[in-house]
Formats: sequence, structure tokens, C-alpha cells
Amino acid sequence: MRLTVFGATGGIGQEIVKQALASGHEVTAVVRDPARFAVTGAGLEVFRADLTDPESLREAVTGRHAVLSGLGARKRSDAGVASRLTRSVLAAMEAEGTRRLVVVSAAPLGPTPEGQPLVDRLMLSAIGALLKDVYADLRVMEDELARSATDWTSVRPPRLLDRPLTGTYRVAIGANPRSGRLISRADVAHAMLAFVDDPATVKQGVGVAY
Repeated sequence: MRLTVFGATGGIGQEIVKQALASGHEVTAVVRDPARFAVTGAGLEVFRADLTDPESLREAVTGRHAVLSGLGARKRSDAGVASRLTRSVLAAMEAEGTRRLVVVSAAPLGPTPEGQPLVDRLMLSAIGALLKDVYADLRVMEDELARSATDWTSVRPPRLLDRPLTGTYRVAIGANPRSGRLISRADVAHAMLAFVDDPATVKQGVGVAY
């Protein structure tokens, strides 16, 4: 497949690029600063662009089988980044007729699983309060997805870890896995790539966790 990855310098974005290249895909990594992007490999194109300008992104998404996005806040003060930059991606995709989009969101945006233990409900509530501006931005982003013409999937992981790929995790379409507290960035990337060809995940929020 021909894939485009936004947020390619981030933890999840880099994992998407590495795993996609290892699987033999052609990958366009969209970055603002190529000097910050250390991934190399056959089939990789590094595309420098202003992520706030949809016109500058059109070349990066035209003719692609799918677009994957790891765009989002890296700290609380970055709230607003996910919705603003995803809006540019959507505009470029709609202009070029590219439909498949898989993005990273977060577990607190999903429904509480039936039978969720009290400790997990309290933990999620506390995290939601601490990062309320970040999650409010992600809700705006998901609203933008729902209004778009794309075949989107929003992947909602819980707390992220820098651990190796396992390929073993739980998936809940339209929900969160019960007591799902952790997952590695590598496994989130693995799930995102797997969802590209999974019609059951189209226009859905999907929870992933160990």
C-alpha cells in the first residue's frame, strides 16, 4: 500500500513508519522539520510541509491508499493542536478524494465499559480532569472526523508506554476494553496499521489496551 503518516516525528508516528516500511509499504512521512526525523529505509519519502496549510498537504495525500495520523498534544499546553492540524489533513484529503484515515485519540473519549471496576472509573475520571483541555480538543477533532467525507477510524489508547511491540492487545470497537490501563506506542501503531483494511472499524472509535 501507499501510506501517508502525519505526526511522523512523534512516538506513535515513528512506530507507524517503521512498521509500515518493515511490511513492505511505501510511506510518505509528513514532517515540519526533516532534521528531527531519523527513520530511513527503502520505500520512504520524507515530505516537508506546513501542517496548518491544507494546500501544502495535498501532494502528500493524493493517490494514497490510507492516511495515518499521530498528531496530538505532547503536553497540556499543546491543547488545540489535534483538532487544528487534523482539520488541515481532512481538507487536503477531501480535496484529493483520499478517503481512508486512521487517527490517534484517547481512551477517556470512549464509553465506560460495562462492569468497569470502581478503581478504574476513578482513575479515568482523575486523568480526565487533569488533562481536560487536551481531551476537549480531541472531542473537537472527533466531531470534525464525524462531519468529514472520509472513512475515518479514531483509535483510543489509555496510558502510553515506550515498550517493544508485542502484537498482543485487546480491541473494542465503539468501546474501551474493560480495565484497559496501558499499551505501548508500538502496539498502538500496530493496531492502526491493522485497522486500515478492517471495514468494521470505519467511522468508529476503537479502544485498544492490554
